[in-house]
Amino acid sequence: MTWTHVSDVLFWDSAPAKLYGVRGIPANFLVDRDGVIVAKNLHGEDLEKAIAELLK
Repeated sequence: MTWTHVSDVLFWDSAPAKLYGVRGIPANFLVDRDGVIVAKNLHGEDLEKAIAELLK
């Protein structure tokens, strides 16, 4: 599995943080096959369910 990892020294003032609504670190985004963010900051069972739904 591959993913993009982003680090930015501007923190909350960076363009990606503002664009994607990053409010904390770490933050995670679930992206569908079309590149659309479908969920943010899921963990544990919630993350597993969301991934399973996307893989159907």
